[in-house]
Amino acid sequence: MTARKKISGAEAIILAGGSGARMGAEKQYLPLAGRPMIEWTVEAFTSSGLFSKVILALGPENLAKYGPAWEKAGVATAPAGATRTQSLRSAFKLVSPGARLVAVHDGARPFVDAALIKACLEKAGECGAAVPAVPLKDTVKKTDAAGTVFETTPERSSLMAVQTPQCYRREVLAGILGRAASQKDYSDESQVLEQLGIKAAVVPSSYRNIKVTTPEDLVIAEAFMKEEKTVAAHVRAAVSRAGFGYDIHRLVEGRPLILGGIKIEHTKGLLGHSDGDVVLHSVCDALLGSVSAGEIGVYFPPTDLTIMGISSVEIARKTLEVLSSKKARIVNLDVTIVAEEPKLKPHYEAIRDSVAKIFKMDRSDVSVKAKSREGLGDIGHGEAMVCYAAASVIK
Repeated sequence: MTARKKISGAEAIILAGGSGARMGAEKQYLPLAGRPMIEWTVEAFTSSGLFSKVILALGPENLAKYGPAWEKAGVATAPAGATRTQSLRSAFKLVSPGARLVAVHDGARPFVDAALIKACLEKAGECGAAVPAVPLKDTVKKTDAAGTVFETTPERSSLMAVQTPQCYRREVLAGILGRAASQKDYSDESQVLEQLGIKAAVVPSSYRNIKVTTPEDLVIAEAFMKEEKTVAAHVRAAVSRAGFGYDIHRLVEGRPLILGGIKIEHTKGLLGHSDGDVVLHSVCDALLGSVSAGEIGVYFPPTDLTIMGISSVEIARKTLEVLSSKKARIVNLDVTIVAEEPKLKPHYEAIRDSVAKIFKMDRSDVSVKAKSREGLGDIGHGEAMVCYAAASVIK
């Protein structure tokens, strides 16, 4: 899926706490084309490039079992409730106060694409609420209360089957949750809109954007996957790749010494167009190299005066965006700093913790160490500092 320009202040909630009663199993984690269905759904949102945050609501068992892995992958998790509305309330607590738009999607709807998501977000920004839908194919009839005989035939031309993602301005969704009856469940949150005097805009959708609810739906979903031209790339075995990074900066007086995103007390700091953080620079170059995406100078050229003094944490964030667009996941980092001064061994763990946090990794997957030049050359004379980094990723 092609990454698209991020929509300012957009966040997504994916509801995956259903029991799957009609499926006979927990549908979100049923295999689809070699992967759990929920992974396809979440990937549609994370790879779209439209969202600053994706929140996944999971049932208690799945939250305990899979929650840490989702968090590590950059997806926030929330405990699902007994009903859809309760799950949405739980996930909405994690929506950023500054979020402008919120998309709400079914975890069992894996065929949504970036174009539909973007269209729904844009329409919600204009109208307050937007719901994707398709015209009904079949004639619809209303039965009596017992469901034994047909009574009336509604006019089909004015009826549509609604889907997700249903998108809202943040304050509209907050209003829906505030108005929704506490004990009542709703098949979708837009049902409450009429009580707020808001009409949701219709966004034309595709019949492929199905919700996998029954065993028959799963058969259809597998058939759709086989038709996808890119299915081979999606189900291929993950490949391990490695990258190498190197950086050097002069040590000068009057500059703070920043290594791995933290400040270390010293009489000198690293001279550079940015904050001179040789650790983050070398790590970013190693990661970019692992996915054949150039080096940090491509994204932050030293000739650009508008980024003078930029924190290298921002460079790391851009690197993570590039990795995400390449569908690459960091496996481990190995960092070696070469410096005569200051002595860095007392700072190993602090640097390690900081690097792990910046790159959203477990600290057990980050190694930091330092070596000296035994008084040889510029580094040995305390005039410069070098850092080497090796990175491995799965792509």
